[in-house]
Parts: sequence; structure tokens; C-alpha cells
Amino acid sequence: MPKAIVRKYHLFNAQGKILGRLSTEVALILRGKNKVDFTPNIDGGNFVVVINSDKLAVTGKKMENKIYHHFSGYPGGITSIKLKDQMKKDSRKVVVHSVYNMLAKNKLRKPMMTRLLVYKDEKHSHKIEVIH
Repeated sequence: MPKAIVRKYHLFNAQGKILGRLSTEVALILRGKNKVDFTPNIDGGNFVVVINSDKLAVTGKKMENKIYHHFSGYPGGITSIKLKDQMKKDSRKVVVHSVYNMLAKNKLRKPMMTRLLVYKDEKHSHKIEVIH
């Protein structure tokens, strides 16, 4: 009989952190690679709570030059938004998009993403066990 997976809540404060470096740490914990009993084919990761997504930092000229594209599938159906405009609109989507692309592209990615909780400020209602 397989043993139950114990999941903890990890807190990350994004204030002043670089987007890519934060995303790699979050992806590692969502995947469960920080656990002793890591198995690649089992979703044994923990919950991750990211706070202060509005105060994220990026290096270089990414705030002006990085563009997110979305294509609807119809002719002329491409929409683009710059990183600085997306941060003003909803900074949580920037973190989610970054972590999503850093996880393995398989059937475990969607359940892992359900355990990523991103907040614009410091208010959250989760019982945090590990703070990074």
C-alpha cells in the first residue's frame, strides 16, 4: 500500500527578488525535488504561497522589451502585452506564467500548478510551515 504524501506550505516573499530565480526555486518545491523520497513519476510536491508579486524585480531591459504573446487560433488573433503593462494589470499572471514554463511538460504539470498560490500583497489565509 502506498504511503500518503505529506504536503507542507512554503512561503516566498517576492519583494525585490528576480523573477527567474524565484520561479526556479518555486518550481523545485512544487515538483518535490527538495524531498528525500522524490520520485519523478509521482506528484509529491508541496504547496507554495508567493506574496508581494507587485514588487517583483527583473534584470536588464526586460520590463520594457519582454512581450507575452497569445494566439487565439484565428487569423489576426494574436494579442501581445509588454511585461510592464502585465505587471500593472495583474502581476500574479507573470509569476504563474514563469513557473508554468519551468515545470516539466507532462501530465503532472497541471496538478502541480493547482498548488501554486500567488498574492499581490502580504495578505493570505494559509498556515505556513516553511519560510524562504
